[in-house]
Amino acid sequence: MKAWLSSYVTVMLQKSPDSGPVVETPADIAKVLNTGAPARRLRRWLLVAVVAIVAVGGFWYWHASSTRTAAVTYVTAPVTRGDLTVTVTATGTVEPTDQVDISSELSGTIASVNADFNDRVTQGSTLATLDTDKLNSNVSLSKATLEARQADVQQAQATVEQTSAALGRQQKLASQSLASTETLDAAKADADRAAAALTSANANLDIAKANLDIAQSDLTKATIVSPVDGIVLSRDVEVGQTVASSLQAPVLFTLAQDLTKMELQVAVDEADVGKVKEGDTATFTVEAYADRKFPATISQVRYSPVTVEGVTTYTAVLTVDNSDLTLRPGMTATADITVDQVKDALLVPNGALRYTPPVREQNTASRPRGGGLLGLLLPSGPGGNRNRTTITPTAAAASEHTLWVLRDGSPVAVRVTTGVTDGTHTVIASGDLKEGDQVITGSRSATAGS
Repeated sequence: MKAWLSSYVTVMLQKSPDSGPVVETPADIAKVLNTGAPARRLRRWLLVAVVAIVAVGGFWYWHASSTRTAAVTYVTAPVTRGDLTVTVTATGTVEPTDQVDISSELSGTIASVNADFNDRVTQGSTLATLDTDKLNSNVSLSKATLEARQADVQQAQATVEQTSAALGRQQKLASQSLASTETLDAAKADADRAAAALTSANANLDIAKANLDIAQSDLTKATIVSPVDGIVLSRDVEVGQTVASSLQAPVLFTLAQDLTKMELQVAVDEADVGKVKEGDTATFTVEAYADRKFPATISQVRYSPVTVEGVTTYTAVLTVDNSDLTLRPGMTATADITVDQVKDALLVPNGALRYTPPVREQNTASRPRGGGLLGLLLPSGPGGNRNRTTITPTAAAASEHTLWVLRDGSPVAVRVTTGVTDGTHTVIASGDLKEGDQVITGSRSATAGS
């Protein structure tokens, strides 16, 4: 506005004083107004430039502040020295070492039951009996048949003696030419038939004896007895029940010969079976005594696989001392099998083996980049980042034997050789580590003053 007034006054002063009043035309006014337009445009561009500089400066200040105050906090754990025990966990059931299932070889009706659950029985004691009416009849029939066959043998023996005497007489007469050849031949045939009849009678007698033995054996088997000394674990029979053993002998009683010696059969996963061997020690717990650990020893690792729903396991048998009869057959147990032990070793948490630092760049340019706003706006020269060192997760995780140790506040990569692990800690067999070193297990970004 001032520029316009100044231009206007200048124009007015340039008019001649003798000319009298001057009347301004629209063309003259427009000329005056256009006289200040370039100055206004220059001031406008200057204002825009100042605003842009202020905005860039603010952004630079914010970027520099955040870069300066950003920090990384490391989560560490100390390297310790101690003993490490490697175990394999498996589940299974407690079973008697010697278990006997008792069945009936005969079909029939149960007449009596003489043993019940938890009864202690001795070898030969009666557990149950079948109805013996039919069996007794079979024995009587077999005895009668045997007597008949014995009579047949006696009759055949008499016939043999008779025909033998007749043959002797015919032979004597024939030698004196007093008997014909035909008569002699008939006497010989009679004697031979008599001898064959005696042989047949003796065979029938043996058959009758065998049938009697079978009948008597069946009668004996109608009384079901215990084959061993033990305890009755189960009884699956009642008086009056019909037993049919035509296809498969039914199990009537289950006996445990000695409950003071039990075995634990556990299912070992196929990934762990290579670590388990005979002689390994173990401890196990059962739900009934959750606070008590029972010792056991592996006596057998079976080669036969067991596959259930696509999961393959192998059965390991552990011997258990049950002298106090605390454990009962069928109890579910969880066993921890000790497969390896290391004494006085350097130990690191497994989280340190899994840790890799985030991607970071260390600028070691020989010519440092300029600071301030100019350094932000102008990039470094072609050789400015020539010595840049980049650490990526892939490089850090290239070996499973790389640990990151916090030394003087900075992470340092250390190559180590690892040993066995228990799933929580791992043995360090060799490497530039010592007890008390702080290995990095994690990191997080933090802002100063927050």
